[in-house]
Amino acid sequence: MLHPQFGKRPSGARLENIKKSTQFKDGKFQNTRNTPQVTKSLGIALYEFFFKKDKDIKPSNNIPSKTIDWEEIHKQENSLVWLGHSSYFMHIDGKNILVDPVLSGSASPIPGGVQSFKGSDIITSEELPKIDYLFISHDHYDHMDYKTLKILQSKIDKVIVGLGVGAHLESWGYTTNQIIEADWWDEINLADGFKVTITPARHFSGRSIWTANTLWVSFVLQTPQHNLYLGGDSGYDTHFKEIGNKLGPFDLAILENGQYDLGWKYIHMMPEEVIQATKDLKANILFPVHSSKFVLANHSWYEPLDRVSTAALKEKQAITTPMIGEIVNLKSIKTEPNYWWKQ
Repeated sequence: MLHPQFGKRPSGARLENIKKSTQFKDGKFQNTRNTPQVTKSLGIALYEFFFKKDKDIKPSNNIPSKTIDWEEIHKQENSLVWLGHSSYFMHIDGKNILVDPVLSGSASPIPGGVQSFKGSDIITSEELPKIDYLFISHDHYDHMDYKTLKILQSKIDKVIVGLGVGAHLESWGYTTNQIIEADWWDEINLADGFKVTITPARHFSGRSIWTANTLWVSFVLQTPQHNLYLGGDSGYDTHFKEIGNKLGPFDLAILENGQYDLGWKYIHMMPEEVIQATKDLKANILFPVHSSKFVLANHSWYEPLDRVSTAALKEKQAITTPMIGEIVNLKSIKTEPNYWWKQ
């Protein structure tokens, strides 16, 4: 527990600022509505997790992916590249943006735990260009990776996080000038016509025995040409409709879809709920993430994309399902599933 990867608890002026948040009650951050992490007994949940895994929980071969063509990315005015799970890079309106990067090959503090699928690691932290804005939705290991962020520190201009998360970053060498911490519904004017609003999510946080002492968030990113919803982890709830009514419509909604189970339905969405959340947000196109790199639930590795694609077609919801490493032109997005996971 003394290893730096576990981060640092908020203290001092940071903790005093946290205490002013309406989301912080009884010493912890709270969701808007009661949100149990599991809906089954701990014994049943553990039994199912260890003994009811799908036979295709991992791909039998290398997962299909593409080598990133950085020259092509910077030729395009607005582009996005998925790096697997919830990590993605955007080159948009002249800025380089990175979200929830986990590029070390693992999403666990335990050596050898939660290893990435073969073929999904298409890039290292060292290969990434300078980053204008880094967004981190919450401090779980599959979204906030110590090894990745240590390497990236010198490449980052600003990192935008929820309240308390900056304590981890400062303990890893980030400066106060790099870190922007904010509460739900705070608006931040960045530069050159970029604005971000920190928006709610229905989830939890924690990197050690202390939980919910940092705030989990989603983001609305407004650029000179686009209005984007960058979702972190979240169960389905009314906040999607509230965000859509206040800040939508969106050109693109990037939403978690994967690593779900009915046993923890309040903190992660089922694929069909992802479609409803997209409609609540008033988003034109859905880009589902949080799959295809790590095993964190018992479903097959390809089920999330299969189910959300089926639901999208049924509900006539435009969806894009790029391969890891594939360049997505944000001005001409393909809006039907391409079923790369069936290759």
